[in-house]
Amino acid sequence: MNSYILKIFLYETDPQVWRRFSVPETATFSDLHQLIQKAMGWHDEQAHQFRHGKGRHLKHVIADSREEVGPADEYTDEKDITISQFISRKKLPLRLMYRYDFFDEWTHEIVFEEKTENAESPRLLGGERACPPEDCGGPFGYKECLAGYAEWMDDDYDPAVFDMTAVEL
Repeated sequence: MNSYILKIFLYETDPQVWRRFSVPETATFSDLHQLIQKAMGWHDEQAHQFRHGKGRHLKHVIADSREEVGPADEYTDEKDITISQFISRKKLPLRLMYRYDFFDEWTHEIVFEEKTENAESPRLLGGERACPPEDCGGPFGYKECLAGYAEWMDDDYDPAVFDMTAVEL
């Protein structure tokens, strides 16, 4: 079975939080969402969507519901489209946006870097830094946490540490 290698970056974090992993070409976008949640260390507690298109206008939405989809957007249910159907004959690298938690507004860029044959998939290949805690207030709240302004912050949280061995895709 073929797989795709992708890298996902979390916007507005400095230093950058990122993960690289393989995903089977037969995976749906619903499966991809679950893999992203596991790779980033989140718990799938919020709404999400994938957006793609040309230029600044990412009008094509792949999501689990029509909520947060504008009237001019083209909606596809994430259970109805596989990675290989999405990529089809498009040229790699291919980019799209992944939004998670519309209140905190975590925005990620996903880059499908390459297609591989007979690769073990899904498999975590790399990453840097711990993902921000769920519900920490988005990029602004996360920056405040890092600066020591959040009293509720877990004492065990170390933003510099990412333990690949703890992630089970």
